Amino acid sequence: MTFIGKFAAALALIALFILGLVWGIGALVEHKLAGPDPVTIASGSLEGLREQNRLSAFAARFVAVSTSTQSQFGLQAKKTLIMPGLVEYHVDMGRLSKRDVTWDAKTRTLGVVLPPVEASAPQIDLTQIREYGEGGILATITDADARLEKANRAAGQRELVRQASGAVPIRLARDATRRAVERSFALPLRAAGLDASVKVRFADEAKDGSEVWDTTKSIAEVLANRS
Repeated sequence: MTFIGKFAAALALIALFILGLVWGIGALVEHKLAGPDPVTIASGSLEGLREQNRLSAFAARFVAVSTSTQSQFGLQAKKTLIMPGLVEYHVDMGRLSKRDVTWDAKTRTLGVVLPPVEASAPQIDLTQIREYGEGGILATITDADARLEKANRAAGQRELVRQASGAVPIRLARDATRRAVERSFALPLRAAGLDASVKVRFADEAKDGSEVWDTTKSIAEVLANRS
C-alpha cells in the first residue's frame, strides 16, 4: 500500500473513532436529559414488596354470639357464648411478579395488579370470652356443660369467619392495602423527581375501563426488550 493509501486509511479510522465518540457522548447526554428511569425504579420497589412476603395493612375485630342447647332425660341445659376475635387481612406479595406491573409512558401511570386479599384465621382472646347460662341438674349428671361449650366455640369460630368475609371488611381491607402499595411505588418515583401516578387494582376485581391495563407493556416486557 502506498503512503497516500495508508494515510487515507488512518484518516478513515480516526473519523470512525470521532464518530463513535460523538455518538457515545450524545447517548450519554440523552440519557442524562431523560432523567431517572421509572421502570427501573418500579422494579426496585417491586422487589422490596416481594421481600415482605405478606403485606398486612388492615385488621378488624369481630364479636360472635352463639347459643347451644342440650336436652336429655327430660332436662335441658342452655348456654350462650360471647367470643371476640381479631382478623388480619393480607396479600401474598410473593405472588406479585414483574408481569403484574405496567408503565404507561404517555399518561405517566404505573399500573399494579395485586393478588386477592386473604383473611387470616380469627385470633381469639380467651380472656375476653364470656359465657351465660347454666347446665343445671343436667350438667351435674352428664357432660352437657362441656358439650355446650364445645358447640358454642365451634359455632363462634364459624360466625367470626363469616363476618370477616363480609363485603364491608373486604372492601376496607382492599382500600387500605391499595393505599399502602400505591405509597410503596409512588414515594421512590417522587424521590427521583418523577411526576407519575400509581394505579392499583386486585386480580379478582373488575376493571374500571381504564386503558392502562390493556395497552401498556409490563415492566418485565420492557426490561426484556432492553436486554
